[in-house]
Amino acid sequence: MIDLHTHSTASDGKFSPAELVRHAQAMGIKVIALTDHDTLSGLEEASEEAARVGIEFIPGIEISAENDPGTLHMLGYFIDPSDAELVETLSWLRGGRDDRNHIILAKLAELGCPLEWDDVANLAGGESMGRPHIAMAMVNRGYVATFKDAFDRYLGKGAAAYTDRDKMTPEVATERIRSAGGLPVLAHPQTLSLTDDELSDLVGRLASMGLAGVEAYYYSHSEEETAFYMTLARKYGLIVTGGSDFHGPGMIETRLGVGRGNMDIPNSVADDLKKLHQKGSPR
Repeated sequence: MIDLHTHSTASDGKFSPAELVRHAQAMGIKVIALTDHDTLSGLEEASEEAARVGIEFIPGIEISAENDPGTLHMLGYFIDPSDAELVETLSWLRGGRDDRNHIILAKLAELGCPLEWDDVANLAGGESMGRPHIAMAMVNRGYVATFKDAFDRYLGKGAAAYTDRDKMTPEVATERIRSAGGLPVLAHPQTLSLTDDELSDLVGRLASMGLAGVEAYYYSHSEEETAFYMTLARKYGLIVTGGSDFHGPGMIETRLGVGRGNMDIPNSVADDLKKLHQKGSPR
C-alpha cells in the first residue's frame, strides 16, 4: 500500500509528521509522501521517523496556483528543502495565506461567528495556518456542527466568508518545483472544474514546461475520471500518482492508502515516480 498525498501539523493536518508516519506504519503503508501546503518544515521529522519504523519516505509539497473557476494545486516530489528560491517563494505564499486568514476572520465576525486569531493559530501548531484550522475553531465554538458544514456554509469557494489569496501561476509552480530538483505533478484534476478538452490543453501546456505527472488516483475521483486522467497522462508522456489527501480525524474523511475505501493504488505508481526521479530529467 502506498499514499503519495498526505498532510501533517506542519500545515493543516491533525497528526505531527512523526505521528503521521507511525499511523501509516500501523495501517500497513509501505511508501508514503508528506505533501504539506506551502511548507517543507515537516519533512525532516517525517523522514527520520520513516527510517526508524521501516517505511519508505518521499519528500513532497503541495503548492496552490491560480486557476479559474476551480482550484489548482501542484504536488512536488523529491524537493530539495534547502533550495533558496523555493524557500523564498513559499515564505511569500504563506504571507498571502496569513493576509487572507485575517480577512476571513473579519468576515466571520460580521456574520456573527467571531474567532480569536490566537485560538486558530494554536490549532495550527505549525507555520502554515489555513481554512481547515478556522473550520476546526468554528466547530469548537459551536458555530457549525461539522468540518464539512464550515466549508459548505462559510469557507468553501463562493461561500459567505470565502476570500481568495495571492497565488502563482501553474507555470511558475511547475518551474519552482523543477528548479528545486523536484517532480511537479498536477493534483486532483477534478477540482479544476474544466471540460475534458480544457483539461487536456492545460496538461499539454504544462507538460511542455516540465510537468512530470497527473494525480489520477484520488479519493473523490470516479472510475471514469481516473481512467480519463490516466489517458491524459499517456497522451503527454507523463506518469500517474495517487493519494488519499489524508489530514487526520475530523478533517477530510479519508483513510491512508484507500481514501474512502474506493482507491487501489498500484505499487507501480511509486516505482514510476522513483524511476523518473533517478532519471533526473523531464519526460
